[in-house]
Amino acid sequence: MVLLAALAAAALTARLGVWQLQRAAQKIALQQSITARASLPALPAAALARTAAEVPAQTNRRIRLLGRWLAPYTVYLDNRPMDDRVGYYAVTPLALDDGTAVLVERGWVARDPEHRTRIALPALPAGVVTVDGRITPYPGRLYSLGADAPGPIRQNLNIDAYARETGLALRPLAIVEDDGASPPADGLLRHWPPPAADVQMHYGYAFQWFAMSALIIGLYVWFQLLRPRRRPGR
Repeated sequence: MVLLAALAAAALTARLGVWQLQRAAQKIALQQSITARASLPALPAAALARTAAEVPAQTNRRIRLLGRWLAPYTVYLDNRPMDDRVGYYAVTPLALDDGTAVLVERGWVARDPEHRTRIALPALPAGVVTVDGRITPYPGRLYSLGADAPGPIRQNLNIDAYARETGLALRPLAIVEDDGASPPADGLLRHWPPPAADVQMHYGYAFQWFAMSALIIGLYVWFQLLRPRRRPGR
């Protein structure tokens, strides 16, 4: 029993270490993709994907869109950090001239320390606006144990589910709005962190899990194999 427990614990901690390395590799690959595709010409607005099968080829491409904000459908994604503070990502559909719409991750706003649900931002302009950004398969996502309840503040936003909820003809992707050179007039920050910014953290966690796995094996060998063989008094 002791052997089985030790092997199970060592295997689990080693697997967690491998998972952390995989997360680091995924973020490095994503950063490389963003960097490589940022050098490509902006995707023409007319070519924006209409089906999920087209999205992978367009992910991380730059694009400029013209449209009108559908302000009543704005959703705030909770527990999003930026500049070492916690707040929300503001996500608003942008209505395009063909009758479809695309979700735009407009930026970040700090959480009110006294009233969590109070979000004060300037009203969105009513006319046609220009949005520059990069294409992403979905708005920023966090791990969630279940589906989010309807409402303006949510943990995540599923594009297909939100299209059914609102009746909007949403494109199967989202746009992360660029961080402009001047302070934004809408009160939102767009200091989007590079995906690979925290890879050292994943390497650190991986080292800890591998070290724990080695420690478990070492303790088993010492207490179950070596120590019982030592003679008393020696």
